[in-house]
Amino acid sequence: MMNHTKHEWQYHDKKPTKGRKLLLLQPDELVYALPLIIRLLPMRETAKRLDWFLPFESKMELQAQHMPLSTQLTVIATSLPTDDSGLSLDLDAVNLALNNYFSDYGWRMVRKELSQIKKRKKKSHIELSNDLIHRLKAFMTLKQLDSFDQAMDHLLSNEEQDHDIDLIEMG
Repeated sequence: MMNHTKHEWQYHDKKPTKGRKLLLLQPDELVYALPLIIRLLPMRETAKRLDWFLPFESKMELQAQHMPLSTQLTVIATSLPTDDSGLSLDLDAVNLALNNYFSDYGWRMVRKELSQIKKRKKKSHIELSNDLIHRLKAFMTLKQLDSFDQAMDHLLSNEEQDHDIDLIEMG
């Protein structure tokens, strides 16, 4: 079974006194995080966002950090669908490599983008006609509901109750 403790970012600069502590990657974030991080790794991307990465003394030092990180990401990406017994060790290695590659600011930006990706993945979009939207808004006002989610939940709950009553009457 995998260890689900949250691994904290090891700050390179002064540790902030306010706000949330930065966290390294967690197992449940890998599906969303890997494509983002892999997109940021090429050298041309690194050159666009210099403040996102640690300042390396030379190109050789940068490549010395880049290669193990790329290798670790490949290992973890190929082991994702399988059991997670070895994933913990791989994730620890990836997190250590990420901490040695990104600056505090850069990792904060990665976490921010990751948060947005996770948020977008949780929501679905459906198309409704304007007439139906107006009727739904009128229903929301009538029932004093704040969101479309609440209105849909209310309507579906009532429909489920009606269906249950029909089944009881039939039985």
